[in-house]
Formats: sequence, structure tokens, C-alpha cells
Amino acid sequence: MQNDLTEAVQHLIKKGVVNPKRVAIYGAGYGGYAALAGLAFTPDLYACGIDYSGISNLMTYLETIPPNLESQRGMMYTMIGDPNKDREMLMKYSPALHAADIKAPVIIAQGANDPRVTLSELDQMVEVLNKSRVHVEYLVKEGEGHRFKVDANRFEFYLTMEKFLKEHLALK
Repeated sequence: MQNDLTEAVQHLIKKGVVNPKRVAIYGAGYGGYAALAGLAFTPDLYACGIDYSGISNLMTYLETIPPNLESQRGMMYTMIGDPNKDREMLMKYSPALHAADIKAPVIIAQGANDPRVTLSELDQMVEVLNKSRVHVEYLVKEGEGHRFKVDANRFEFYLTMEKFLKEHLALK
């Protein structure tokens, strides 16, 4: 699917529909993974990106399945990969392990109590981005889970996103 996203953007650029200097990628949950993967694996395609509660490390994601989702482990292993059998592939496609390849500015928004996407893996990713001198805004909200439920946190995120997109997609 990631290849489909890349090919779609490239097609729109080739057709002249999209300005190649003004393409952003944004997603939440799996879409957040896609945003991070787009930034990591096609670093010259996007002017900026926004990840909201997105998986960044497939190994960690599959190794930390919470008890309430335990019944879905087999399905996840089939759909995503088995960390025991597919370790190399899962590492190859984990944006957190390729954060040094990211060039574009990025927002990473996350609930501190998200049981699916751990702060420790995102902290490591942000650390690599900071060392690479990539502009990163890390918006972590205490008391929030996989999605922001508190209105004030959602509004802050959307206002941050609006300002970020205006700044990084402006014609220069």
C-alpha cells in the first residue's frame, strides 16, 4: 500500500496537478505509520509530514499487544508479520529504524497512555530526528490514549497542524 501512495503522488506531480514542493503526508493510526513510512522511505517526495498515533516500529507494535487485543494476535501476525519469523522484514519496514533518512519537517502527536504505540519508540525516533537536525514538533498529551478525547488537546493539535502546514507548504 505504501508503494501505491508513493505512485499516486508521483503521478499527480507528473500530470502537473500537484506542486512537488508542496506535498504533505498526514495520517492517524495506520495512516500515521504511512506518513512516517513516506517520510522515511521516500524522503525527497514530501515537504512535511504529520503522524498522529501512528505505529513507528512494527516489531514493538507486535511484541506489545495489550491483553484486550490478544485474541487478534494471530490475525495481526498474518496481516503484518510474525516477529519470530519475519523479523528482518518488519525491521526493514519500521520507520523508527530509518528515522535518520527523514529530511522533511514532521509533527508527531501522541497520547502518553496509548497502549498500542509506545512513547519509548517515539522518543527514540524524535531523538534521531533532532540529531539529524530535522524540524520535529513532538506533541505528547498526558491522560490521552490512542486518540485525543479532550477537546482542548484536539484543538491544540489541529491549530499546531494548521500553523505547521502553512509554514512548510508556503511557496518560497
